[in-house]
Amino acid sequence: MAKLYFQYSTMNAGKSTVLLQASHNYRERGMQTYLLTAKLDHRAGAGRIASRIGISEPADTFDPSSDLYAKIEARIEAGKIACVFIDEAQFLSEEQVWQLARTVDDLKVPVMCYGLRVDFQGQLFPGSAALLALADEMREVRTICHCGKKATMVVRQDETGNVLREGAQVQIGGNESYVSLCRRHWREAMGDMPKERRAAE
Repeated sequence: MAKLYFQYSTMNAGKSTVLLQASHNYRERGMQTYLLTAKLDHRAGAGRIASRIGISEPADTFDPSSDLYAKIEARIEAGKIACVFIDEAQFLSEEQVWQLARTVDDLKVPVMCYGLRVDFQGQLFPGSAALLALADEMREVRTICHCGKKATMVVRQDETGNVLREGAQVQIGGNESYVSLCRRHWREAMGDMPKERRAAE
């Protein structure tokens, strides 16, 4: 039975690696997949999903105006696919998440979405919020804070390493811009720890 999946994490947890490996597993068994990524993220080149460990695959792209149900339906008409993979799913709109849900329900194709859960201010991305509400199954892709605890948050830094507390929700970047932290160390970086506690620790 087809399902809508959401695999979420903080930055640098290996989401793209997991996506590419899962797609490879399908193709190794002779089944075709359809890969999509956000048009605005072109760090690896336009229309490309790339992992930090050096593997990559070409992908179709989406932007806020894309009708994903129509794109997937057209791709199916061109040839059978076993699964749809969406990278950078946090950039989906709520309506696009509904389009993916309809794809699963009406076209009977599983859709696997990979993305960030929260932004650098600890707020849900719209696409992630919709996926948390609508996905049939969810899984956290884990990474760790510098203290060894599970990282659940991310901070944004400027070019000199200073933590930014304000700014646009969307700013494309990698290790040079973002650091994944546990909640406690995120609060500390954002200036949300009592002064006496920070001094004692």
